[in-house]
This record gives sequence, structure tokens and C-alpha cells, in this order.
Amino acid sequence: MSDPAIQVPVAFDYVATFTWAVSGAIVAIRRRFDIVGVFIVALLSAIGGGLLRDAVFLNRPPAFLVNPAYLSLVAGATVLTAFFSRFLKNLIGPDTVRKIVDIIDALGTPAFAVYGMQLAEQQGIPLVGVVFVGVANGVAGGMLRDIVVGEVPTIMRPGQFVSLTLFAACGLYLLLVLQQDVAITKAAWITVGAYFVARILTIRFNWQTKSVWEDETGTGPS
Repeated sequence: MSDPAIQVPVAFDYVATFTWAVSGAIVAIRRRFDIVGVFIVALLSAIGGGLLRDAVFLNRPPAFLVNPAYLSLVAGATVLTAFFSRFLKNLIGPDTVRKIVDIIDALGTPAFAVYGMQLAEQQGIPLVGVVFVGVANGVAGGMLRDIVVGEVPTIMRPGQFVSLTLFAACGLYLLLVLQQDVAITKAAWITVGAYFVARILTIRFNWQTKSVWEDETGTGPS
């Protein structure tokens, strides 16, 4: 898996950065932030996973600091989202916006994960750690986004399956590469596609987790 010729393309990281920036910008716009606030939320959404991956787990300079393409993608996503939101704000409601954000995240999350796993594997991290880095890379941006806008991170609340689905997708990627000898790029695309389909089904049928402690009314303790 360490042959540079068959690494997961950096385009996966670019796609994930752009899509997470768009989702962050949408959330910030719905909270009526100004353009600076929208950019900050978009930036944190887009770089959160990569920042955790690089600075904490892989002990290297964060990619967005050494490659200007990342900040350009975030700025472009911010401007485009702000521009089109002016025409869409009266056409779609909060529930539709939430579903749009979920669908966008369904593309960015696995792209971040497979790219993070590839980098972790190159550092000689054991397979359990590789999966952990992949999952963290995929969800950290969403956690930062939610915290900044004053929400409990989605990953920590009962709701539609996200982290468990991503964990399964990371396992699928390693299975394809290590057991089935599938080319890394092909395995990455299969993983992104499988996660996206699973998330769409979860959104469509509203499959959800439950809180650990529920009372007779079906809610948690007060």
C-alpha cells in the first residue's frame, strides 16, 4: 500500500474539503452569520479533520498551511454558497436544508476517511489506528462545525447512523485492499460509493440510533 504510484489521489482530499466547506457555509448562512462568520465556519468544517489528522496523529504540518489550494477551495465554496443562498432562501425550508447538508456530507466524509487512512498506513500505524484516523478525519470537521454554531455535535446525539456507517466503510476499504487485492484508487471509489448509498438510505428511511437511557416517554433523563 505504500507505493506512491497507487496512493489515493489528493483529489479525494480536495473534494472532501470543498464539500465540507459548502456544508459548513450552508449551516452558517442558516444561522444568519455575516460573510466572515460563514467563511470561518466553512473553514473549520473543511480543515477540522485534516488538522486533527496531520497535527495530532501524523505529526506533520497541516495540509492547508502548506498547500494554498485548500484555502482557495474554502473561499470558493463560501462565495458560491453565499451567492446561491440569496436565490434559494425563500424556496427551501429548514428540513430540506438539513437533508442537503447531510447529502453533501455523505460525499465528503468517506473521501476524507480513505485519504486519512492512506496517510496513516504510510506512517506505519497499525490497522486499528489506521481505521481510527480515518473515522476521525471524516467526522472531526462536522464536530467543529456544530460546536461553533452552538449545537451538540451530531455524532454524539441519537440520530441517523453516521459514525457506525463510516466505521463500516473504513473496514470495507481495508478489506478490499488487504484481502481482495483491489487497487487502492478503485477501493477508495468503491468505499466512497458504498458509504454514500448507505447514508442516502439512512436519510430516506430515517434509520436512527437511540439514547442509552430512555424513560417511559422514550426520552432521556432530564
